[in-house]
Amino acid sequence: MDERLVTAFIVVFGVPAALVGYVLFAEWLIRALPERQQGRIRPWVWVAPAILFLVVFLVYPTLNTAVLSFQDRFGRDFVGLDNYVYFFTNAETLLSLRNSLLWVVFMTAGVVGLGLLIAILVDRVRYEPLAKSVIFVPLAISFVAAAIIWTFMYQFRTPGEPQTGTLNALIGLVGLGPVNWLQTQPLNNGALIFIGIWMWTGFAMVILSAGLKGISPELLEAARVDGANEWQVFRQIILPLLMPTIFVVGTTVVIIALKSFDIVYATTNGLFGTDTIARRMYHEMFVATHLGRAATVAIVLLLAIVPFMAVNIRRFREQEAIR
Repeated sequence: MDERLVTAFIVVFGVPAALVGYVLFAEWLIRALPERQQGRIRPWVWVAPAILFLVVFLVYPTLNTAVLSFQDRFGRDFVGLDNYVYFFTNAETLLSLRNSLLWVVFMTAGVVGLGLLIAILVDRVRYEPLAKSVIFVPLAISFVAAAIIWTFMYQFRTPGEPQTGTLNALIGLVGLGPVNWLQTQPLNNGALIFIGIWMWTGFAMVILSAGLKGISPELLEAARVDGANEWQVFRQIILPLLMPTIFVVGTTVVIIALKSFDIVYATTNGLFGTDTIARRMYHEMFVATHLGRAATVAIVLLLAIVPFMAVNIRRFREQEAIR
């Protein structure tokens, strides 16, 4: 029998059967205990599989990666902080770190800014669902597909030849020369970041639109009756009330920007000064085959993401406490 069929059978039938068996067996054991202890033990028994999965697939790999970051190319001998010294002194890794910061700043600002603007504009039109659906569509496709689409949009041919790239064809209509969008520095970084903005603006729009609809219309109308213009209503009422939602969306986009890999890999493969931290980790692991340096990049990326995750979780808990 084909091994793939066996694997599919195990996934489709074996895993659910094992979970059902665990539930039945766990309940049988719990009911055999004194009634006073059942209430204390039952929650831990139910969450035990989740805790086990977290330890095996998250905690252990993280700790193993941290240890590996202090080892050599093959993960055999300890080399101390050599890999970290390499990361913070090598020109290529510093370039990738700089580009990741550019992604964080400009992608976050673009996604949140455009998402908020579109949410406010479409909130007042009759075809709001249609407009939101069109803007949200890019998020439904994969990063690689988006990168391929925009590779064709950015396609460049030497001056004098027919421009098959959409953007160069458009600017050619007004007499401007073709631009090599993906190889001209620093324009290429902006072009790649724009792909991320194009994809994730729909996400920000949906979340911010939901927050916008949660603002009392009576409050806004009262401000207008008192003589406030639309800018004052937005700046003094809408924006302060939306700040918690904007903060959550912003920290989420920051995490996504720090992990930017697919778009860079599928368009330039990190060439022409477009490398990022996530793409550098892939390079060290699968191209340079240096396990220690790859683990070091992974740990640096993890340390960069953790503060934003912590702030996001803290903000979420504060909102839950208010509710």
